[in-house]
Amino acid sequence: MLAIYLLLTLMVVVSLVIIESKDLLLSAILLGVNGLLATLIFYILRAPDIAITEAAISGITTVILILTINRTRRFESNYRK
Repeated sequence: MLAIYLLLTLMVVVSLVIIESKDLLLSAILLGVNGLLATLIFYILRAPDIAITEAAISGITTVILILTINRTRRFESNYRK
């Protein structure tokens, strides 16, 4: 049970770093890490089918985001309307 609480705490910390980061590539990679942490939590909770689905969806999403960022600018623009 302690492992789940540690993973959940780590997920919250990673999520806060994602929100505050100005580097879009770093945010995309950390989003993949967040998905991996969620996969581990599902596996610990003995839900391997959901863990496999989460890993697949998280992996595909991370790859799509990284490919999209490579075609655009990496850093967030300071311009706001």
